Amino acid sequence: MVSGAYTPGKDKPDLPTCKRNFRAALNRKEELQVVKDLSRDPQDPHKIYEFVNSGVECPAEAFPVPDSQESIVGLLDGMMLAPPGNDGASNVAVAVAGAEPPQILLSPNSAASVPCPVSGNPLSRLLVPKDSEWEFEVTAFYRGRQVFHQAAFYPGGLRLVAAEAAEDALPGQQVVLPDPELFLTDRGAVDYVRKVLGSLGPGLRLWRAGQQLWAQRLGHCGTFWALGEELLPDTGQGQEGEVPKERERSVLDLQPYLQELIDFINGSGRSPRYTLWFCIGESWPQNRPWTKRLVMIKVVPTCLRCLLEMARNGGASSLENTVDLHISNSLPISLSSEEYKAFLQDLMEEMEF
Repeated sequence: MVSGAYTPGKDKPDLPTCKRNFRAALNRKEELQVVKDLSRDPQDPHKIYEFVNSGVECPAEAFPVPDSQESIVGLLDGMMLAPPGNDGASNVAVAVAGAEPPQILLSPNSAASVPCPVSGNPLSRLLVPKDSEWEFEVTAFYRGRQVFHQAAFYPGGLRLVAAEAAEDALPGQQVVLPDPELFLTDRGAVDYVRKVLGSLGPGLRLWRAGQQLWAQRLGHCGTFWALGEELLPDTGQGQEGEVPKERERSVLDLQPYLQELIDFINGSGRSPRYTLWFCIGESWPQNRPWTKRLVMIKVVPTCLRCLLEMARNGGASSLENTVDLHISNSLPISLSSEEYKAFLQDLMEEMEF
């Protein structure tokens, strides 16, 4: 309100941004440290911060009135955070209540840049585009040979089919798998792949609803799935399960993915998995070459790949450099490492997509 960025009764409150800016300012102040973390308390979530230096009372000139361009972070950075009182000798604990702060404490960094002046969380714009559709990259393999590759936005999700139906009232955009004769020379393999594709029927459906990806097979062809790397499925780990026919099944949850991504940034050494592999018509190639399977499908949600690449480009555990986030056709947004982790944590807290 002081800076003019928010006028009560006129502007819509942007509480996540206010909370994030205030938290970032607290975490950059070397005079403050967290002494008690009760952010997971279901009745009263809060953290208690403590002044760790024996400062003195702040003079009046330490609180200048900012111009309209200054953010709350700029205002706080201009302040001398010191315990109130006459002698300035005792430590004073400050409770920040009800704000549901993040689980991760970002290291104080006096050289950190002011958070980017964007409304809301820019990462949520990546996960929740205006048209509510995700881009999926679909790749098909027959006996280990790539025969199909396409990246597109699929309204209502996608459905893998063997032949496009002229009149189709089922949900999901059809993705037609090619005839194996165009790619395979082994007549026996061609016949077997055709049998598998023919049993797909109305197709294998994949779509996003809320914070999860769901799958369901609509035909008679048994299908097994697993999360793996982009280059190859993890046949040693084994399948996650079978895609059911009578009901849908969750095959990827965004909340664990975001938590694993935050852990990866903090040095866990294990990057989160987001690539879905489907083995159609045969059992999962447990400890066997996946290239021997007749039909394997790889599906990559490109927005999740983008989030991981941003972490890797910044150095994963250190993230000392800024990362540029290119969202659709908008201008790139430069995020510092501190801001990137804070935005990820906000997504974990809100999960309103």
